[in-house]
Amino acid sequence: MNWTDSAWNSITSIYSDILTMPFIRQLSAGTLPLDKFQFYMQQDAFYLEEFGRVLAFIGAKSADNQQALDYFDFGRNALLVERSLHENYFREFGLTPNDNSNKMEPTCHHYVHFLKSVAAFESIEIAMAATLPCFWIYKEVGDHIVATAETQYNPYSKWIETYSGDDFAKGVVRAKNYLDKIAAETTATNREKMRQVFITASQLEYQFWLAAYERRVW
Repeated sequence: MNWTDSAWNSITSIYSDILTMPFIRQLSAGTLPLDKFQFYMQQDAFYLEEFGRVLAFIGAKSADNQQALDYFDFGRNALLVERSLHENYFREFGLTPNDNSNKMEPTCHHYVHFLKSVAAFESIEIAMAATLPCFWIYKEVGDHIVATAETQYNPYSKWIETYSGDDFAKGVVRAKNYLDKIAAETTATNREKMRQVFITASQLEYQFWLAAYERRVW
């Protein structure tokens, strides 16, 4: 079994909890209260800015030129492509990103600083493993919604389309392939560290949506 399959098996209960949590069920049905989605989008804008920097930092650490270019590209997409989704919703729902009344709240702050600390103080394969859930879980959730819900008239259809789209899926495949390759070349100790940060990041994905649903603030 390759590393990514094994890692995913470690988070099956977390992923199940994500699919059944009110935020995802209501987003899927188009019934998620607007204030909860607004809170999520504002926090996600903060998150993606820092996530893009972490991905670029991983690219800078890579000795493989193609891997470096791909991680730079992942970072660029986080900062540009996905931000266009946010800007669309900011206009549609009357949100103002990063104004003086809006700040990074506790769960977003925790997640961002977890990723930054892993990238700074751990080896590159462990840093890569910590960033994978953000790609992979979003792709799986997007695919699940498309397969199980009517999205044509869903007010959150652009979000669903972004994460269930072919371009996003291709990036997930590239990231998984890099993780499987680098995991096969590292030590058993590092593979276990990779698994542990993958689990932690997956838990933080759940907590990020839960924090938006509960509107958790400092």
